[in-house]
Amino acid sequence: MKSSELAKLGIHDHEAQRLASMAIAAVMKRGVKKKNVAKTVRGVAASPKAHLAHADFGALAAYLLQEQPKETFNTEKYERDIPAPFQVWGADIDEASLDQMRNACMLPVAARGAVMPDAHVGYGLPIGGVLATRNAVIPYAVGVDIACRMKLTMLDLPVQMLKGESEKLLKTLREETHFGPKAFGQQREHDVMDEDWSITSLTSHYKDKAYVQLGTSGGGNHFVEFGELIVEDESLEIPAGTYLALLSHSGSRGTGAMLADHYSKLAMAQHEGLPKQLKHLAWLDLDSAEGQEYWACMQLMGKYAAANHACIHSAITKTLGAESLVSIENHHNFAWLEEHETEPGKREKLIVHRKGATPAGENVLGVIPGSMATPAFVVCGKGNGDSLNSASHGAGRLFSRRVAKESITRSAVKRFLADQGVTLLSGGLDEAPMAYKNIHTVMAAQRDLVEPLAQFNPKLVRMASD
Repeated sequence: MKSSELAKLGIHDHEAQRLASMAIAAVMKRGVKKKNVAKTVRGVAASPKAHLAHADFGALAAYLLQEQPKETFNTEKYERDIPAPFQVWGADIDEASLDQMRNACMLPVAARGAVMPDAHVGYGLPIGGVLATRNAVIPYAVGVDIACRMKLTMLDLPVQMLKGESEKLLKTLREETHFGPKAFGQQREHDVMDEDWSITSLTSHYKDKAYVQLGTSGGGNHFVEFGELIVEDESLEIPAGTYLALLSHSGSRGTGAMLADHYSKLAMAQHEGLPKQLKHLAWLDLDSAEGQEYWACMQLMGKYAAANHACIHSAITKTLGAESLVSIENHHNFAWLEEHETEPGKREKLIVHRKGATPAGENVLGVIPGSMATPAFVVCGKGNGDSLNSASHGAGRLFSRRVAKESITRSAVKRFLADQGVTLLSGGLDEAPMAYKNIHTVMAAQRDLVEPLAQFNPKLVRMASD
């Protein structure tokens, strides 16, 4: 069963869904019909104590009994009677993600929110969640990979190279990209390292680490890939046609993660009275020294993430002897100071957190990817104020990494890649295309947020290995 189906049956968090999936697989192998399985799961969720002796669902029942009842906003300091409003895009958002947004909108600093069609459960705020606050920044609502971003470069090379000279392109990916925590043999250079890294003691401390990882990519869903970019009109100010393009996805590497961890813990320490379900949404007041520190660190990580992509694209184009025709980039996992309507006729300056969400202001260009074997789209924002000028940052996960590894086979991935004509140099099983939502469905759900201008079909892909 999908996580959304389990959530409707009363099974919400990751561990409970994992245990439920294992039990469901066991009973369905014995021929039990799905509707009867669903009835049992609903019963376990409603009365776990009565199912402790069940041969298959006993472990799930035991886990549910250990869960503490949800805390409520019953402290005077954090009490709020009416949650901030939020809207939802997409018809198949799991209940656990919606619960996270409801909780976020109960924060006293919350002004408005939005849930994008790629949303799935994260820490505190769902990935694909947008939250606007008043004079406060929430480290976990920005995300662990601060300023993670996309970059697409259209090259002046013939698209036929994807087939006729694929080995040359694959060799370039092998030699000019690097994934994971270890140092890259080829040190990159960029003037981002001349920025003021002494803004905090932490940025000073991690500058050397940032320098070593400059121009590299992280693990998980980060990638560098060649593909065909199909442009159907002249919206991008180039002739319609099919082009060879380079697309990358990466962020602020280990340094960004360290900064996120430090300031998240600092925020939580300042708000120890927050209910359990809100502890990862602890905020820093922007009038405080800590809030200003985090804001400055976030801006620096934005520049550093952009530099990582610049180095990757520069190295690859130089090696291929190519020139860039068009370059488009955007980041997510960031917070912006923007003005939005908070009630009819009233506009306020707010801190807009886009955790796994793409800025989609009017005429703002961006890139929304699918998976290692499904399309990405170059889009133009429509400036829809209801979504806080936001759109999805990708297709969004259908299965958690754990469920993907347990339920998807290597042979199934190979067949999928072959059907799409994709060559994969490396990539984890948890990044299988089947682990993601249908990108076309996601794009259809946000027609009022962005307009697709071009479609990128990945063909030669490199990601972090298992």
